[in-house]
Amino acid sequence: MYKDITAVILSGGKSRRMGVNKSFMKIGSQTVIEIISEIVKPLFEKVILITDTPDKYSLLNLITYSDIYLNKGPLGGIHAGLTRAATDKIFVITCDVPLMKPEMIKYIVDYPSEKPVKVARAGGFVQQLCGVYSKPVLPAAEIILNEEMTKNETQVPEQKNRKCMVLNLLNRVDAEIINPENNFPGFNPEWFINMNTPDDFELVLRRISGL
Repeated sequence: MYKDITAVILSGGKSRRMGVNKSFMKIGSQTVIEIISEIVKPLFEKVILITDTPDKYSLLNLITYSDIYLNKGPLGGIHAGLTRAATDKIFVITCDVPLMKPEMIKYIVDYPSEKPVKVARAGGFVQQLCGVYSKPVLPAAEIILNEEMTKNETQVPEQKNRKCMVLNLLNRVDAEIINPENNFPGFNPEWFINMNTPDDFELVLRRISGL
């Protein structure tokens, strides 16, 4: 169990493409957020949840915080997690990757690197919302968040811009991009599937059923 890294679950998305709050969609007898919580709890001594609607998650018995920079997407959640965590490092995981394996999380955490961020590349994409972030990146994150606020303080950034904000951070801090396809036996890029649409949800259900 990792005692010097806090697991930070992000559950702040609007689920616009799904049509319902995907955190509470059920896979078998469990909600997706319960599945994610059970994946990380045996691995990390400290687990916190970042969400703008903390009252909805009270049954999880997790320490919960809201974003400090509101409506700024996942970078706002990463910033809040780093700010609130008592540890120097956090492991960020989004609420919508129920196929994630504990072994993959441990591989990322244990990957030897001195860089302030460690994330994997899978399925041709940098998996920015499943990786290690360290407090030294906070100043860069705040610069990006403040730049976004300066652009338009009244408009919520679109989903594409929100994702670009995190990629912007990775570029600025020289993140370690891990390639587990070549080094992790049995690696499956589908572990990183994000449930963003009903079709994604159906795919996850099929994979869990072994189809």
